[in-house]
Amino acid sequence: MKKKYVISIVVILLIVIAVIFFWPPKFEFKQSQNIELEYGQKYQEPGFKVTKFGKDYTKKVKIKNKINKNKLGTYDIIYEVKINGITYKKTRKIKLVDNEKPIITLTGNENVTICPQVQYQEEGYKAIDNYDGDITNKVKITKKDNLITYSVKDTSNNETKITRTITSEDKSLPTITLKGSTNQTIYLGNTWKEPGYTAYDNCDNDITNNVVSSGVVNSNKLGSYKITYTVKDLSGNQTTIIRTVKVISKPSNPSSQTPSNQKGTIYLTFDDGPKEGTTNVILDILKEEGVSATFFVTNSGPDYLIKREHDEGHTVGLHTASHNYQTVYKSVDSYYNDLKQVQDRVKRITGIESKIIRFPGGSSNTVSKKYSKGIMTTLTKDVVNKGYRYYDWNISSGDAGETTSSSGVYNNVIRSLSKNKVNMILMHDIKPYTRDALRNIIRYGKNNGYTFAKITMSTPMVTHHVNN
Repeated sequence: MKKKYVISIVVILLIVIAVIFFWPPKFEFKQSQNIELEYGQKYQEPGFKVTKFGKDYTKKVKIKNKINKNKLGTYDIIYEVKINGITYKKTRKIKLVDNEKPIITLTGNENVTICPQVQYQEEGYKAIDNYDGDITNKVKITKKDNLITYSVKDTSNNETKITRTITSEDKSLPTITLKGSTNQTIYLGNTWKEPGYTAYDNCDNDITNNVVSSGVVNSNKLGSYKITYTVKDLSGNQTTIIRTVKVISKPSNPSSQTPSNQKGTIYLTFDDGPKEGTTNVILDILKEEGVSATFFVTNSGPDYLIKREHDEGHTVGLHTASHNYQTVYKSVDSYYNDLKQVQDRVKRITGIESKIIRFPGGSSNTVSKKYSKGIMTTLTKDVVNKGYRYYDWNISSGDAGETTSSSGVYNNVIRSLSKNKVNMILMHDIKPYTRDALRNIIRYGKNNGYTFAKITMSTPMVTHHVNN
């Protein structure tokens, strides 16, 4: 009996020992045992604790991370601990998910205004997802009224929608462009000829045929007349501009005899400038000698010299913007386009709209035949009808090629001077030898009883015979 009792106790002790030995440790996870992790988010171990019968084995735990951070799915984090030669395992489930919506980017504006009756042409779009990458080909487009909706879903069913608003309206005014100047001048008795115009609308394009002009020019009566041009586009936007036409008295015949009070007058005229190094010195000499001159300018050279010419009391006339014969004499319109460029420059600098001109090569030039036959015959009449005064010369200094010395310039001028005529002298303020001869020319004129003057709108025109 006693023996049985002993055996029973031994068995019980063995069972207790076995239970204690094989009893699994206790795993305690901080946070949940199942964690949801956002794609792109780095896994941070939230912590755990492993104990067995009050003894802490946490530091002995080895962790195996099975997460593929580049692929959505459910992954295991395995925790292993070895106690008394026995390995125990516990698993935490990590679910890698994508809850981020894709991004749609529109090409152009979200609010687009188009012309009435015009179909909107899709400007483009792009869809990018943080996981799927470029999913532009999955974008769906729906149109309702004036809204275009762009929607797209990624593989995780995250959806993005954006809209583009299309407004059909035209609030822009059409434009009218007048050919020729907005301020025209004709002489009494000459017929007024409409130079023409064009009209353009941002939606309707060329609407020149829709222009309505009103107003009458009575060329037989002195006065100022207004021509009104009005155009309306299909949306009702209206533009009106006005051209002013002045009818003035005809000047005396340019080819008439020189008035007696003009005889013996020297007009110093300079072409092709301004130019630093010559024009500024010429202006110094004119100021020191108390003499006024006329400068027929181009679009070359610094602005300040043209301003100085004007401020110091000289006449700033118009020569040419480009001084390119092929450009200038290609057509009548080409001539006026070139002239307007240099006229605009002079007005910008001086505030004066000069109408005193000199044709490139003079009115007698024959080079223009190469580009437009008969153009000089047309221009010499037309510029006068438009209120311009053109001036050739009757004395050439020869500085354009005949001579390259100051003495040559001086002799060419003084041997041609006469008290019985207007002395309209052609010089070029871009030539250093002209600069160097000027003071002696002026002093010769003063010492021999000549007077000096600048060209004005009342100065009788000195003109050549037209050869084209």
